[in-house]
Amino acid sequence: MSRARIPAPLIALAAAGLLLFLLPLAGLIARAPWDQVGQALIAPETATALGLSLFCSLTATAVALVLGIPLALLLARTSGTLRAILRAFTTLPMVLPPVVGGVALLLAFGRRGLVGGPLYDAFGLQVPFTTAAAIIAETFVAMPFLVIAVEGGLRALDQRYEEAARVLGARSWRVFFRVTVPLLRPAIFSGAVLCWARALGEFGATITFAGNLPGRTQTIPLAVYVALETRPEGAIALSLILSMIGSFLAFNQFYILTQGGPGTSTTTIVMWIYERAFVELHLGAATTLSLVLVVVVGLISALQFFLLREKD
Repeated sequence: MSRARIPAPLIALAAAGLLLFLLPLAGLIARAPWDQVGQALIAPETATALGLSLFCSLTATAVALVLGIPLALLLARTSGTLRAILRAFTTLPMVLPPVVGGVALLLAFGRRGLVGGPLYDAFGLQVPFTTAAAIIAETFVAMPFLVIAVEGGLRALDQRYEEAARVLGARSWRVFFRVTVPLLRPAIFSGAVLCWARALGEFGATITFAGNLPGRTQTIPLAVYVALETRPEGAIALSLILSMIGSFLAFNQFYILTQGGPGTSTTTIVMWIYERAFVELHLGAATTLSLVLVVVVGLISALQFFLLREKD
C-alpha cells in the first residue's frame, strides 16, 4: 500500500515551522565563542549556578515523584466530573504563565500568604527568596509533566496483574510497590526526565518567587540573564547547556531579549505583571491580573476536559 502524498503547500508550511525551531538553535551554535566556552563554564559564578540548578531541579524531581505518582494514580482510577476537575487543576501550571505562577506562590507562601503567614508568625520561617522557594517553584511548574506521563502509563496498564495479586492475598500497598510500580517504570522514567528538564529550565516562577540571589536562588536561566550584560560568552555557554535539554518559555525569551522594549511594543501581559509586582512594587495590580489569568486559563482547561469527557 502506497503512502498518501503530502501536498506541496503543506510541506512548505511544515518546513517554515521547522525553521522556526531550528534557526534560533543554529544561531546559538554559529555565534558561540567555542574557544571561550570551556573557560566560561569553569568560572566560579557559572559553576555555582550550575550546581544550584542541578540540586534544585533534582530535588524538585524527587518531590514530584513522591507527590506526583499517587496523584497520577488518583487521576487514572477516578472517572466523570471529578476526574475532569482534578486534571484541570493538575495541568493548570502547564498552561499558566510562569510569572503568574510565581505571584500565586508568593501569595500562598509569602510572609502574608495563606500558608506562609502562619508559618512566619508561629516559627519565623520565611519561604520566599530562599533555596527552598526555588525548589517549590520548580516543582510547581514541572510536576504536571510527570503526572500526565504516569497517568498515561496507568491507563495503558493491564489491571489483570493487579487483580491477580489481590486474589493471591496481597494487600494494596504490596500490590502497588511490587506490581504496579515495576510495570510503570518506563512511564515513570520518561515523566521524571520531562519533569527534570522543565525544572532545570525554569525562569519565570523562580525569579518571581525565589528572586535572583547568587549562590542561593540564582539557577542557570537566571545566570544567563545576568551574564548577558556582563559576560556574554558565559551566557552563550550556559544557553548551549539549556538548549540541549529544552527550556525557556515565552516569558523568558521576551524578558531576556527585549525587557518590554522599545517602548511597550513587546510588553506582554506576563511581563506587565512582573513589572508591576517587582519593579514598581504594585502587588495589588499584579495580583488582580494574575487572578484574572488564572480564572481564564482554568475555564479554558475545564472546557477542554469537558469536551474530552463528552467524547469518551
